[in-house]
Amino acid sequence: MSTLSDWASRHNISPAAMVDLLRTLCVASEPDPSLKTAETEQGVQQRERLTASLKGGRLWRNNSGAYCDDRGVWVRYGLCNDSKAINAHCKSSDLIGIMPVEITEQMVGDVIGQFTAREVKKPGWKYRGTPREVAQAHFITLINHLGGDGRFVS
Repeated sequence: MSTLSDWASRHNISPAAMVDLLRTLCVASEPDPSLKTAETEQGVQQRERLTASLKGGRLWRNNSGAYCDDRGVWVRYGLCNDSKAINAHCKSSDLIGIMPVEITEQMVGDVIGQFTAREVKKPGWKYRGTPREVAQAHFITLINHLGGDGRFVS
């Protein structure tokens, strides 16, 4: 399957023009000019979102947490955050999205959307097996087991 960036290259469309198009279509955010992409977790996140968009997919922030509203009721938000116990065992990734995948053989030429999850870490990060990392790995394993594409990125 040809990606959007392959198409742009074949038609001599500059990378800057593609980024402008994606921003115009609201599928890529404006990079922070003060951000040193290779040095921060936010830079890794921007790179992953732009890469997905250039391949025809989308990745969105998956904010997760809980707060007590003005009625005194706890409100939980984010995937895999139905309860404190579930969230302790399985923490959803920072970026959630969908990527186009071309099917072969029986469905030649059809495109499906593959669930995509990216747990973003700062450059140089190494897995250490902390309880948080283990819970994040559980979510990634679940996504991959069910046919999605989940991974840590740094």
